[in-house]
Amino acid sequence: MAERMVKLTTVDQAVAQIPDGARIVLGGFSVYQRPMAAVHALIRAGKKDLTVIGVINSIETDMLIGAGAVRKVETSYVGLERFGLAGNFRRAMQSGRLEVEYYSEMMAWDRLRADREGMEFWPAAYLNGTDLIKTNPNLKSIISPFSGRELWLVPAANADYALIHAYAGDQYGNLQHQERIGMPQTVDFDSARGAKKVIATVEHLLDEVTVQEHTDRTIVPAFKTTALAHVPNGAHPTQTLDSTAIDGKFFTEYAEASKSEDTFRAFLDRYIYGTANFEEYLALAGRTGR
Repeated sequence: MAERMVKLTTVDQAVAQIPDGARIVLGGFSVYQRPMAAVHALIRAGKKDLTVIGVINSIETDMLIGAGAVRKVETSYVGLERFGLAGNFRRAMQSGRLEVEYYSEMMAWDRLRADREGMEFWPAAYLNGTDLIKTNPNLKSIISPFSGRELWLVPAANADYALIHAYAGDQYGNLQHQERIGMPQTVDFDSARGAKKVIATVEHLLDEVTVQEHTDRTIVPAFKTTALAHVPNGAHPTQTLDSTAIDGKFFTEYAEASKSEDTFRAFLDRYIYGTANFEEYLALAGRTGR
């Protein structure tokens, strides 16, 4: 019987394998359960020319854009919800420095489903009242051979890496969700099952026996995970269901900092370039690992 591979490492070592120009999907949904520790590590490593794929994107994408790590975004939305606009995304898009490929929310999710099923596209029967077919040349209109009805083909995401912050996992790479789940965990499932490689941070590091006692909660099996790191509060300032709450004060500080390039550069210098790791960042932000 082959010995199982231990996937446990540091978040910096985990993201080091991601090359410039990679296509990455960032787990979570809106301001919930984002892989922020991995995002910080990407910025510290100086990654460039990334394509970020998502369904509803937020601070994780805006931060990477502000750090100059992103060439293109493929999603339906980038924003901070009730905390305001994603300033870095908006400036980069308006200046032409950032390429943006828009999909409706469900079409963006369909792309992850296509990856998950090993398909080149996913058929959709709706455009949600939008003109996307006129503005996104990658959406293809076809006539169904069964009903004669017009359908649209949504291209697969073709993600090289999925970066997710899972609720729990073991050293072998089995990743588990909370007892109750919502949108973030469902997006993580489709993202991780479809991407070529999966890099995860976990809120809780479990032993093998505990994982086996709750096999129904395993969202990603060990064979699919490339590397994982144990980073409590690794989604800060976003929420991890059943573990941490949204840090509204920090979100407000971020929204203010992202209003200009100068203030955002000062933000990066303080919280990311000025700290050695995510644990130091949490301490500076007034948070702890738990």
